[in-house]
Amino acid sequence: MLPLRDNPLPACAPPPAEFSLDERAWLLRLAHDSIAAALSRAHLEPVVPWPHLAVPRAAFTTLHLDARLRGCVGFVQALRPLHRTVAETAVAAAFQDPRFLPVSREEVSLLQVEISVLSPLAEIAPEAVVVGRHGLVVSQGFRRGLLLPQVAVEHGWDRLTLLRETCRKAGLEDDAWRHGAVVEAFTAEVFGDQDFSAPLV
Repeated sequence: MLPLRDNPLPACAPPPAEFSLDERAWLLRLAHDSIAAALSRAHLEPVVPWPHLAVPRAAFTTLHLDARLRGCVGFVQALRPLHRTVAETAVAAAFQDPRFLPVSREEVSLLQVEISVLSPLAEIAPEAVVVGRHGLVVSQGFRRGLLLPQVAVEHGWDRLTLLRETCRKAGLEDDAWRHGAVVEAFTAEVFGDQDFSAPLV
């Protein structure tokens, strides 16, 4: 059987940035500080300098070490203020991602953090999915899989591959999106330590 592929849909202009450079830097520092505090069993209660960051938002925190994934955890629904979401997902990515051993004390200062702040989910027709713009959630019954927008770009996937891999993430058949699975999309504002010349640790 030939691989399932099609031509990537044309890229569209990204939406205007919602978060300023100062807000992005503050959230990234909060992620680093939250991981360090959790490792030391210290209590961290940050003073949020912008009300904008206290609005409930869904977000994921992704950790890399030596350019390799070291953890990724997030909330799909806007259940908590954004600053709490970032703090909690950073700690969970460091110590509770079941794919990895907990981050060690020696690794903490070497971690690279990336934050993805998500838009609300909306059901989407598979043919309307745009690689690089849309992250996907595919669900059927009790199974659900999610892939962030940047994943398809990092792997060079086309639209059909993105749909297939999201189905696999949910533990479904590759073509479940053709057979009753619900496909939902979201966009994300993605920023990380790599966007700043000075270390944010």
